Amino acid sequence: MVAMTKRMKTFQITFTDPSKTFYCGGDKVSGRIEVEVNEVTRVSAVKVLGLGCAKVEYAKGKQRCRQEAEYLRYEEVLRLDDQPTDSDGSVVLRPGNKYEYSFGFELPQQGQLVSSYKGKFGYVHYCVKALLERPQQQTLECKKSFEVEEPLDVNTPDLLSPTGGMKEKKVTCMFIPDGQVSLNAKIDRRGFCEGEDIYINAKFENTCSRIVIPKAAIIAKHIYQANGRTKVFRQKLSSVRGNHIISGMCDAWQGKTIRVPKIKPSMLGCNIIRVEYALMIYVHIPGSEKLILELPLVIGTAGLGSRSSSVSSQEGSVSNASQSWVSLRMPSEPPSYADITRDCRLDQPLTPLLDDFDGDDSPIFMNTPAFQFPPPPVYTEAEEEYSGNARMMPVC
Repeated sequence: MVAMTKRMKTFQITFTDPSKTFYCGGDKVSGRIEVEVNEVTRVSAVKVLGLGCAKVEYAKGKQRCRQEAEYLRYEEVLRLDDQPTDSDGSVVLRPGNKYEYSFGFELPQQGQLVSSYKGKFGYVHYCVKALLERPQQQTLECKKSFEVEEPLDVNTPDLLSPTGGMKEKKVTCMFIPDGQVSLNAKIDRRGFCEGEDIYINAKFENTCSRIVIPKAAIIAKHIYQANGRTKVFRQKLSSVRGNHIISGMCDAWQGKTIRVPKIKPSMLGCNIIRVEYALMIYVHIPGSEKLILELPLVIGTAGLGSRSSSVSSQEGSVSNASQSWVSLRMPSEPPSYADITRDCRLDQPLTPLLDDFDGDDSPIFMNTPAFQFPPPPVYTEAEEEYSGNARMMPVC
């Protein structure tokens, strides 16, 4: 943007490669500043600035928290080729001519910049600014933004190692003990890229009298620091859920998947803004606080290193699931219901056993209508019921 006057016809910045979507540390930012005038204009100097800074600003009560951190500052005075200059270095621009000032500068090396970012309470912004100084007149300026994306390689031994944990929670009803809920979960690594699947192996046990629901979600945590204060903004990006678990039962996830959505990589190098990710595995307990286990994740930039570990982990999960299905002895065909003469019509409409709402106002206990189902014919071979990759079994 530029505050144009009647004398100026064109004053803008154009990059050498307009199709370039982002820059990395060590790259060269180059282009030209185009100037056209409507009247004879004397210009004392044309300067180009390369600027990059992070800024945090938010209100804490009546106090306004604000802080900045600078990551890029470059300045250069540009000259026109084959253009006569006066003793003071000024030049005269005339109508009908198009003047171009070329510029170019290198960004600091990798590790010294942070990626571009725009959030709820702060941003990291990079731009090229041009200043056109005129004798005894207001300086004109224009600027053009560019994106920076610092590479983040997730193919390191630390990020390729498995991680997991376990949590349990005692449930009460009116201060009376009502059993407990527990979970034990594990993932094969901590580093992922956009579009990859996270394979979750977990076990959930429910010994309380309520129906609980296991779920998992990818969480983004934006951390802003200003004036010695910290503000955290959490955001749920994607989620999956498992089957209801009734009292006295447990459920197992064997390679249940959740996909990393299109998100910005983790931002860990900024002094005042951090973007962290976590896989939150939790159990929704009606009438009580959730049982939550958070496993930290690092989201890297795509296309770095080999993704063989990702492929092998996916193949391993698929093969494990296939073996479990092969080992299951399914009956050749179910027995016939033709001989059952009992009236199976329902006396009341079908209603769900549990209001599956991820909040605090869902019912605490299971409330079942009095259905009159006949007993099914006996199966002599299949003893376990499978649903997808989850298996329901009694608590040991």
